Amino acid sequence: MTDSDAAVGTDKGAAVGGQVHDVVVVGLGPVGQSLALLLARQGHDVVAVDRWTEPYELPRAVHYDPDISRLLDGLGLRAFMADFASPTDVYEWQNAERRTLLRFAFAPSGDQGWPESSMFHQPSLERAMRRRSRDFPNIRVYRGTEVVGVRQEGQHAEVLVRSSTLKQRRLKARYVIGCDGANSFVRQYMDTSVEDLGFFYDWLICDVLPREERTWEPDNLQVCDPARPVTAVNSGPGRRRFEFMRMPGDDRTTTFATTANSWRLLEPWGITPENAVLERSTIYTFQARWARRWRDGRLLLAGDAAHQMPPFFGQGMVSGMRDSINLAWKLDLVLRDVAGDTLLDTYDSERSAHVQHAIGMSVELGRVICATDPDVVASRDAHLLATGPDPERALPPVPPERLGPGAFAPRHLATPLAGQLGVQGRVGLPDGAVDLLDVWTFGRFVLLCDGRRVDDDAARDLRRAFPAELGAVVVRLLPRGAEASRPGEDGVLVVTDEDDRHLPRLEEHGLAGELVRPDFHVYGGGADLDTLPALVRSLAEQLHLAVSSGDRAELSVRQRATDFSTY
Repeated sequence: MTDSDAAVGTDKGAAVGGQVHDVVVVGLGPVGQSLALLLARQGHDVVAVDRWTEPYELPRAVHYDPDISRLLDGLGLRAFMADFASPTDVYEWQNAERRTLLRFAFAPSGDQGWPESSMFHQPSLERAMRRRSRDFPNIRVYRGTEVVGVRQEGQHAEVLVRSSTLKQRRLKARYVIGCDGANSFVRQYMDTSVEDLGFFYDWLICDVLPREERTWEPDNLQVCDPARPVTAVNSGPGRRRFEFMRMPGDDRTTTFATTANSWRLLEPWGITPENAVLERSTIYTFQARWARRWRDGRLLLAGDAAHQMPPFFGQGMVSGMRDSINLAWKLDLVLRDVAGDTLLDTYDSERSAHVQHAIGMSVELGRVICATDPDVVASRDAHLLATGPDPERALPPVPPERLGPGAFAPRHLATPLAGQLGVQGRVGLPDGAVDLLDVWTFGRFVLLCDGRRVDDDAARDLRRAFPAELGAVVVRLLPRGAEASRPGEDGVLVVTDEDDRHLPRLEEHGLAGELVRPDFHVYGGGADLDTLPALVRSLAEQLHLAVSSGDRAELSVRQRATDFSTY
C-alpha cells in the first residue's frame, strides 16, 4: 500500500463491501495510525478511513512521555525518531518579573529506558508512521473518504462511507474504532454522553520555524504573567511553539487571531518575519471533557473522540496513544478468540479512570497558570518563591498514575504496583547482544524474574504454565557481569540487567517476579516460587484458558462470559 494508493481508495477496494474485516479505524491521526499498526503487526485485517484527502501537515501536539517512546520503538520507528523528536531537560515556570517559580527537570534516560520527556513535530511523526504502514499489506487505507453512517449487526458493525472514488459503500468489521477527534462522528452512534468540566480558555497558538539555529534557555517555559500568560516550548527539532492566552480586552476574531497580531506578540521573543517562518497561527479553545462510555457493543472510542484536556500537563496525545496500546492487545486476544468479548469492557474502565486523573491534573495546573486575579497571583507567587523551584517541595503530593479497575491480578497477587507502568532497561544476552528489553518482548506478556531466585528449570516450568496462545515470555534477570548459564529458548530469555533497573525494583518490593502486560502496565507479582505459578494461572483464568499437565485447551469463550468485576 502506498500513499498514492491510499489517497482516495483504489479498485482493489471494490471487494471490501461484502467482506467482514477485523477492524475499521476511523481517523488517521497518531492514535488511529498507532492502533492500525499495532493490530496489523499481530496479523489482523485493518481498514483505516480518513475524511481528509491529504494528511494534515501543520503541528498540533508537541510532547510525549517515555512510554510513548517505547510504543514508537516497538512499531519500528526508532531509526526515524531523531527526524521528528528531541529530548528535553527542563520545563520552567516564571512569574511576570521572570523570577523562577518552578523548575521541572527531566532525565535523559528515565526508568523506562527513554528520555523522560520528548518534544516533537507531529507532521513528521505521522509521515514516519505512514512509511511504516506500507510494510503491512493487511492495512488498507482510504483517504478522502467520509463516514456518513454507522450501525451494528449481530456479528459485525457496518460503516457507510462516501468518497469521489468509492462513491457510497458499506465497510463491515467485527469492531469499529472512532479515532476521529473531538467532534467524533462514530461517537454520535454510540449510547454515550460527554462529561464537561466547563473549563474553557482561548489561546493563540503560533508555530514558528526559525531560519537560523538558536538555543533557548530554558528549553520549555511557562510565563505566569497575569497581564497575559505565555507558553514558549520546543516543538521538535529546529522548531518553536508560542501560546498566548486571550485576555478580556482581546477581540477573538477581528484582531486577536490575525497574522499581524501573532507577529506583534512574537516580537518581544526575538521572532520576526525576517528570521522565522510562521507555520501556523490559530486560536485553540482548551477544554476538559470525556465520554462517559468508551464502548458500545462493537463500537469503541480512542483519543480525542473519547477525551480532551488542556495542554498544561502535556498528556493530550499521550493519553490517546495509551488508549491505542491498551485497546490493541485486548482486541488482538478477542479477535483471535483467545479471550471473551467482555475483556474489551476493561478498556473503558482502565483508561477512563486514568484519563480523568490526567484531566484533573491539567485543570489544576491550568488554574495556577491562567490566574489573573491580583490577590490570587500574589499569593501564588509568594508561596512558590518561598517553597520552589523544586516541585516536590512546592506542590501537593501527586498519587502515582494508575489505570482504573480492569484486567489485573486478584488482590493477593496484585502488589501495590499493579496498574502502574513497569520499568525497562538495557539487558545483555549470552551472545553479547545488548539493547532495551522491548526489542525482544514488545507486544507480549512478560514475566520478569529475579534469576538468582528462579533458575533455568523453574523459568521453563513457568513458561509452560502460560497458555500457548498468549506467546508470553519469561525473562531470567541476572546481575550485570554475571555469566548466563544458557541462551534463552522456548519463550525463556536469560539476560543481565545492564542498567540495574529491573532487579533493584524486584528487591525493593520483595518480589521473585513481576508480570507485565503488553501495554507496559504491571498485571501483578509473586513473592516466591510458590506464588508465581498462581500469578500465571490467574491470568489464564481471567482469559478463560485452561492449562493442565502441559496440555493447553482453549475454553469456549462464546459459552462463558468473562467476569472481571472481582479484580
